[in-house]
Amino acid sequence: MRIVRFSALQDAGFGTDPHFGVINDSDQILVLKGDPLFAGIVPSESKIALADVRLLAPVLPRSKVVCVGKNYADHAAEMNSAVPDEPIIFLKPNTSVIGPNEVINWPRMSERVDHEVELAIVISRICKDVPQERVHDVIFGYTIANDVTARDLQTKDGQWSRAKGFDTFCPLGPWIETEFLPGNQKIEARVNGEVKQSSTLDQMIFNVPRIINFVSQVMTLLPGDVIITGTPSGIGPMPEGAEVSLTIEGIGTLTNKVSARAK
Repeated sequence: MRIVRFSALQDAGFGTDPHFGVINDSDQILVLKGDPLFAGIVPSESKIALADVRLLAPVLPRSKVVCVGKNYADHAAEMNSAVPDEPIIFLKPNTSVIGPNEVINWPRMSERVDHEVELAIVISRICKDVPQERVHDVIFGYTIANDVTARDLQTKDGQWSRAKGFDTFCPLGPWIETEFLPGNQKIEARVNGEVKQSSTLDQMIFNVPRIINFVSQVMTLLPGDVIITGTPSGIGPMPEGAEVSLTIEGIGTLTNKVSARAK
């Protein structure tokens, strides 16, 4: 099931934006009553064509985005780092989240802004100390994330909060796929049509059950929290005005453009 959060391009007669909906096989959206994370999947009688909406970030985290660093061995190598013994975690603020086709703003503080394609997990309910065999009980679904990073600031600061925390530095989308099961699906990033990152999800050092188990031992997870699971090798700069498309087989493609560097 593909769940979207959207704004109608014109008055569709079913209330104030934004709305949630389920995309059917005919690329129509069945409008839902309320946020499915809290109200459940409750259909209304309204429908709207996918072509007649603007897709928004499919989840707007009320609390946090938890990130896993260096979770592919080839990426750890390109960062001149050893493979970690346990997940390395950090946070992005929820104010960094944007949706499909929104612009990634290049901050004036940075001279290099990089792409990092990642599988994103959407948490369904309050949970703590989740056993690995029970993690599927707390997963609402999966989407795609770009862990945008001001690489020069990451190097300068020696920690990652500023480099990864700017507004617009966490594109999510295009929707939440509730029936996705991570396996050996392809994960890929293209910049202006050129492949820059290409791997498969089974190359993650720590899989989804291990990640949720570990993170939930550190902090309580809340409905709508997002965990992004690390990026493969091939990270690199996104030029001013670039179009960046991230694809995960079985989910879809998330596309954003990059602004000119702020003056």
